[in-house]
Amino acid sequence: MKIHIPNSAFLGNIDPFLKNFNPKDSSHLIITANKKWISVHPVVLSMIASLGIMLEPSQIKCEKLTATSKHYLERMGLFKFLGVTSGITINKHESAGRFIPLTQIKTSKELTNFIDEMTPLLHLKPKHAEPLRYIMSELVRNVLEHSLSKFGAIVSAQYHSKNNTIRIGIADTGIGIWQSMNKSHSPKNDLEAIRLALIPGITGTTRKEGGTEFNAGAGLFFIKSIATVNRDFFMLYSGEAMFKLLKRKGERIQLHADPFKDRCSSKKTLPFWQGTVVGIDISLDTTQEFSMLLDLISQTYKGAIKERKKAKYKKPKFI
Repeated sequence: MKIHIPNSAFLGNIDPFLKNFNPKDSSHLIITANKKWISVHPVVLSMIASLGIMLEPSQIKCEKLTATSKHYLERMGLFKFLGVTSGITINKHESAGRFIPLTQIKTSKELTNFIDEMTPLLHLKPKHAEPLRYIMSELVRNVLEHSLSKFGAIVSAQYHSKNNTIRIGIADTGIGIWQSMNKSHSPKNDLEAIRLALIPGITGTTRKEGGTEFNAGAGLFFIKSIATVNRDFFMLYSGEAMFKLLKRKGERIQLHADPFKDRCSSKKTLPFWQGTVVGIDISLDTTQEFSMLLDLISQTYKGAIKERKKAKYKKPKFI
């Protein structure tokens, strides 16, 4: 496998980074990086760490970093996570900043501990902490319950003061969305599987509309909706496909049950990612009151279930 860390890779311009990923030969991982500057979204680091954790340190080759911003990778714990030496020295007296370094979560107990430790690390106010705790909990729980990955979820996040935004990246190397959805549905490709995963009330655990009492098929829809209302980016990548929610500016906010009706972009011929990757930005300037936000999302969810059930029972039945 080969992966290149570019000078810039955030959710808005993540496409070139994904296209340059080479998944061939999973027995080795070669990491290269821009020589002058590195400024990337935490989701990039979560992806690299997810690939590296499957290998022994001796199977990982990372070229010597010369970029002036290389300390960011060290602070986020990338090299420690991979078990390789970076040769980068961090000034202990330098401010650590507000970030969550790369963290592996494999159990519900580890998830609970992580959620408890997350708020102090990012120095969040209660009104900002609640939606972030929800997002992290839902995304990691999805990995633990559906991915079947023995390595669990790899999580990282960072606060960016310039635009007052929390950026989150979560990756796994499990069975992926298509295989998960194919247990109860028949998506024709990876992009169709992603679409189904984002539609409220559809879950890979059952064909029943609205899911079950244990899995309502609403987690990813809720998270996408939080990004929609806050006019933020959201990205979901699995197999050869990616869905990306684009930012809205000055437009009236409307929540859609079908993700393809959102202002979005999609790709279905990317290098194959064995598992699932999620990236999301949360602007702290525009975060809505969480209870009001969930009420709005809930109304959309219930309406979507009602419409699909209505359409289902209208279909002619031949005896």
